[in-house]
Amino acid sequence: MSDPRDTPSAIAGQTVVLRPTTAAHVPVFLEILGHPEIAKWWGGYDLERVRRELLGPHGFAIELAGEPIGLIIYREEPDPDHRHAAMDLALHPDQQSQGLGCDAMRAMARYLFEVRGHHRVVVDPGAGNERAIRSCARAGFQRVGVMRRYERSADGTWNDAVLMELLREEF
Repeated sequence: MSDPRDTPSAIAGQTVVLRPTTAAHVPVFLEILGHPEIAKWWGGYDLERVRRELLGPHGFAIELAGEPIGLIIYREEPDPDHRHAAMDLALHPDQQSQGLGCDAMRAMARYLFEVRGHHRVVVDPGAGNERAIRSCARAGFQRVGVMRRYERSADGTWNDAVLMELLREEF
């Protein structure tokens, strides 16, 4: 298992490139996360939260032709008996429905399996986010179940999420 400080300079997908996040990505991330179509799923991201949660060794900008169009982050469960990774992704609405999110998820899953040594990767799109659920399925993730009242939205209501997973041997 490699050290998270050994973050690669880039992870190549078929079309997109994932690059470690830097302070230069903050304005783009704020723009993306503030877009109404994204904010309903990623509500509550201000400058400090973006800096705190999206910058660092587990955060990557999704780039298309050298321009950031989204972000992808991962988390790892360190307990050796439950070790796995989870990822989240946000893609600017102008770049959706082109297979770019699917490409980014597959590139990140490959990194998590081959470099970070995980056997399982999970995603948890909102139960009402059909576009994200379809994209995750195209990337190879299988629906496992629904996590009820899993995540609080920007308006304070609790919403269900779909638990989806991809096993290394299925990748």
